[in-house]
Amino acid sequence: MPATAFPDHTLESAPAAARPGLAAIAGKQGFLPAAAGRMATSPEVLNGFLRMNALFESTTLDKLSREVLSMTMATRNDCHVCVAMHTGILTALDAAPALVAALREGTPLPDGRLEAMRQFTLAVLAAHGAVDGTAIEAFTAHGYTTRNALEVTLGIAAYTLSTFANRMTAAPVDGPLARFA
Repeated sequence: MPATAFPDHTLESAPAAARPGLAAIAGKQGFLPAAAGRMATSPEVLNGFLRMNALFESTTLDKLSREVLSMTMATRNDCHVCVAMHTGILTALDAAPALVAALREGTPLPDGRLEAMRQFTLAVLAAHGAVDGTAIEAFTAHGYTTRNALEVTLGIAAYTLSTFANRMTAAPVDGPLARFA
């Protein structure tokens, strides 16, 4: 099935169960990204991502650490939409350009604590969650907690869903995100 089978839903054309989520996204971003419109083809997927993302945002992980995880997932899963979106978020957070560049390139980060987040995320993915004590100790040695280690799995789940959905639907980078593509 071609990716064009996924329509760019609007607030009017989307299934009724997806409309509140789309309205919230449009209100927050000032426009309705095509990625969200296409994801709305399945209200369960759209709403599932929005709920998981809200839960991830409420974890004890700091905002920059969450963005490192999100960008690590975006680059690992080759989701150009997510790379652009999270580059924009990092830019709004005044993240150092060297940090943003390293995240986009998948290279070691200049900040040791944030690099520990990137490495732990990759270790969790590589081990399908079955990380050993050494990986957890390396993570917690940088000020993270075992609670944070579990919260990483929530971020991985949320961003696996979004990156896979965006790739399946061939969602384009649009609107103000285009400058971060």
